[in-house]
Amino acid sequence: ISFFFKTLEFINNSKTSTVTEFVLLGFPGCQEMQSFLFSLFFVIYVFTIIGNGTIVFAVRLDKRLHTPMYILLGKFAFLEILYVTSTVPSMLVNFLSERKTISFVGCFLQFYFFTSLGTTEAYFLCIMAYDRYLAICRPLHYPTIMTPQLCYILMSFCWVFGFLSYSVSTVQLSQLPFCGPNIINHFLCDMDPLMALSCAPAPITEIVFYILSSLIIILTLLYICGSYMLLLIAVLKVPSAAGRQKAFSTCGSHLTVVCLFFGALLAMYVSPTTDNPAAIQKIITLFYSVVTPFLNPLIYSLRNKEMKAALKKVLRIE
Repeated sequence: ISFFFKTLEFINNSKTSTVTEFVLLGFPGCQEMQSFLFSLFFVIYVFTIIGNGTIVFAVRLDKRLHTPMYILLGKFAFLEILYVTSTVPSMLVNFLSERKTISFVGCFLQFYFFTSLGTTEAYFLCIMAYDRYLAICRPLHYPTIMTPQLCYILMSFCWVFGFLSYSVSTVQLSQLPFCGPNIINHFLCDMDPLMALSCAPAPITEIVFYILSSLIIILTLLYICGSYMLLLIAVLKVPSAAGRQKAFSTCGSHLTVVCLFFGALLAMYVSPTTDNPAAIQKIITLFYSVVTPFLNPLIYSLRNKEMKAALKKVLRIE
């Protein structure tokens, strides 16, 4: 993080760019509308933090949940808190601000953390799919293969590769000349609006970014789909209906989150969206950056008996 901050600061102080700050237009509307949107997203943000934070504490405090499945779920909930915090607080400030500005360095740091945390989430969903595959398709070997030690190693790889994936692209994007205008028609710093503000065309930078995004999204999604295809085949071979229902119930929550998260990502990043209206880009980005983290605690808690019991214990509900 320190390296990135110093690199971006050096780039901004060089003569490649005359822009020192950007203006995030966010969502249009009068002051009353801005106040309403502030209240709406503030409530969503607070409930997102509370919901995911409760899952984190439930997994940490309840020893019955100290298994790889719930360890992954707890760390994923923590990741969701960081992911939504990378964008929503600045968006809330802009709702009440007249200038709606973000510094040059702050803009690219937001872009870096937003893309890196989103990529880390995609890798986490792959590990969670692998965990469910082992639990259902290889139940006898599951305790010896998916140990807590392996679980933590895999999660560490997710964090490392998640934050390495877009490091080069972020530096390349920040090296482009920005000489004005500096108005971003979005509520966060993202690839398309930043590319549109560059004074010089950079097709290679844009192509590399979208190829990388497409590879990450498609390969992780194919891996998850492949895991669930094998899982489905194994479940259909279970003789009892109760056994099949139990197997499906343990995977339904994860599969729902995968569909919500990857559906929006496919629409946004697999193909360049510069020709799409800015409003469409905002709505798609809003869905996977704000709505999905908000819904995840509800999805995981409502469909899981052990998690509901642990949440009741944490919240002191009899």
